[in-house]
Amino acid sequence: MKAPVFTGTSTAIITPLKNDKIDFASFASIMEIQKIAGIAAITVCGTTGEAVTMTPEEQTQIIKACVNTSGKMKVIAGAGTNDTKRALYQSQAAEDAGADALLIVTPYYNKPTQKGLIEHYTFIADRVHIPIIMYNVPSRTGVSLLPETCALLCSHPNINGLKDATGDLSYTSKVLSLCGDNINIWSGNDDLTVPMMSIGAKGVISVASNIIPDIIVSITNFCLSDKFGEASKLHREYFDLMKSLFIETNPLPVKTAASLMGLCGSDFRLPLCTMSDNTAEMLKSTMKKYKLI
Repeated sequence: MKAPVFTGTSTAIITPLKNDKIDFASFASIMEIQKIAGIAAITVCGTTGEAVTMTPEEQTQIIKACVNTSGKMKVIAGAGTNDTKRALYQSQAAEDAGADALLIVTPYYNKPTQKGLIEHYTFIADRVHIPIIMYNVPSRTGVSLLPETCALLCSHPNINGLKDATGDLSYTSKVLSLCGDNINIWSGNDDLTVPMMSIGAKGVISVASNIIPDIIVSITNFCLSDKFGEASKLHREYFDLMKSLFIETNPLPVKTAASLMGLCGSDFRLPLCTMSDNTAEMLKSTMKKYKLI
């Protein structure tokens, strides 16, 4: 049985920007809030963190900042790209920076075959010394790790698990059925955390926990304690907020929400940009409903 990198909640943390540079002061403040809320792990340099528009130097800097302020929280560094050698370079840089684990998305745009995916992950896993969490998000990448591919890859000692953002519980069930205790699965969708944990997921890599970390921690802790009635109640209570964080492309709503709460600015790097007036007002209305602003 592979011990999971973490159980419960990992925040897919935003990257505050100011004048087109990383706002490390705001980042440190956000990290402190996460720590106080009892977050188990921080996932840095992911989709929510806008890593694709960071330079390699910036990625290393923010991973180091994350490690230095993480306390007991594990640090999972996003290191995936659509170039295997570059993904290895970023993985090794993240390992050198002190990350506890890596999050590696399936290569986007290239649309590799399943054989190519196996070779991609194996090439990296053979050359790093910290656990890898594979990331399957076909809506963004245009390719999906088949359950049978996961079953082959999870036999590698350095491949610890899968962030499953397929939104398909049948897919999750098939992976768990084929892989058993040889894989750990985490939900990649806040609105599916409870059902996924009910069939065996170990927690969530969450967007919503950027702004309601205590609530997401409570939901996952209830699930881990087999208190699914309590978890479901909280899930239903905060479902509208979870969905509102995806009314435009992630991370536009969650960073805008964080800005409205005074946690950071609302700067983005192109091609991401500020939300439209209409959806921004919808987000504000939902946040007021939950008394976040």
